[in-house]
Order: sequence, then structure tokens, then C-alpha cells
Amino acid sequence: MIWDYRDASGGCLYNWWEISVTIQKESMLLQGKTVAILMETLYQDMEAWYPYYRLKEEGAQVFFVGVKKGEMYKGKYGYEAIAEMGMDELVEHHFDAVIIPGGFAPDYMRRHKQMVDFVRQMAQTGKVVAAICHGGWMLVSADVIRAKRVTSFFAIKDDMKNAGGDWEDQAVVQDGNMITSRKPDDLPVFMKTVIEVLAEL
Repeated sequence: MIWDYRDASGGCLYNWWEISVTIQKESMLLQGKTVAILMETLYQDMEAWYPYYRLKEEGAQVFFVGVKKGEMYKGKYGYEAIAEMGMDELVEHHFDAVIIPGGFAPDYMRRHKQMVDFVRQMAQTGKVVAAICHGGWMLVSADVIRAKRVTSFFAIKDDMKNAGGDWEDQAVVQDGNMITSRKPDDLPVFMKTVIEVLAEL
């Protein structure tokens, strides 16, 4: 539906459809960007789904990436996610960012060499690498946090430090294109930072 707003003489001042399209285009900061969200069993539900929909809202193309395409992963609280892409397909796609949710999933993720190699490659090529909560375990296994400012869930603070990270107790820590956060409560500021950094790439 197109609504016209006219002045007293009947001249069209503006139409609502044009305004809404303009606003939508201006607000979608990530059009043309492609993001992978790594998945494994017992992922932290909010730390996967909140980024998924927030990134889509900004116009990004977002994929849940698991070991094999079509595999179903159940979160800690029962939400099911289907891998839209498997690790063997990653070489065929260009990704601008990777999101690593927490929960118990990162401990399973880092058992897959392809997943660890993917995170390392993304970090080394200047892509956005964002991990929240226990997602920091993947950064440790990929050996990409030496001399970098990072944060994580407090329980893996020592792991992050032992891997060379400069750990801080902050809601979100950005060091270049690496973004880390502590827990689900930090998701709003975590994703705000991810979107801002990704939009600048």
C-alpha cells in the first residue's frame, strides 16, 4: 500500500512507501555481509539466536555452520538449530565474520580441526572474530589471542590468560577485529560492537 500526503492544492508532499524504503535501506548496516555462527551440541541458546536475528535485521546473510550440513544441534535450554552449512562447504564461501557462542558447545567445536582452522584463518585475514562466554575456548585452541585484549566467562579466565590474552572483566572488549564478551547479559553491547565493526569492513 502506498499512502500519499498532499498539501491543500493536491500536490503530493511525500509518500509513505518511499520514506519507509529509505529508512529501511539506511538502517540495514550489513547488507552484502556474510556471517558464520558456529554450532555444536549444547550451545548457549541466546548466544546463538540473538546474534542470528540481530545480524539478519541489519541485512547480513547469516548461516549456522556445523560439522555437517543438516545436522541438528540442541541448545542447553532445548532450542534446536539446523546446520545450514557444513565445514566442507566453507572453502566455497566468503565470510566477513564468525560468531562463536558459548555453552558447552565450544568444547565440542575445538575437537574439529576444520572448525579451529577456520577461526584461525578468519583471525589471520582480518575478518571479524567474535566470541562470547565459553566461546573463548575456540580462540584459545586457534591460538589467536596472544598479546590481545580479551574477555570471557570468568571460569575460563585462566585459560585465556595462559593462551597469552590480556584478560579484562568488561561487558565487551574489542581489540582490532576481535570482539569478546562475557555472558548472555552482555549480548546487547556485544552485538552493537560486532555490527559497528563489521559495518566498517
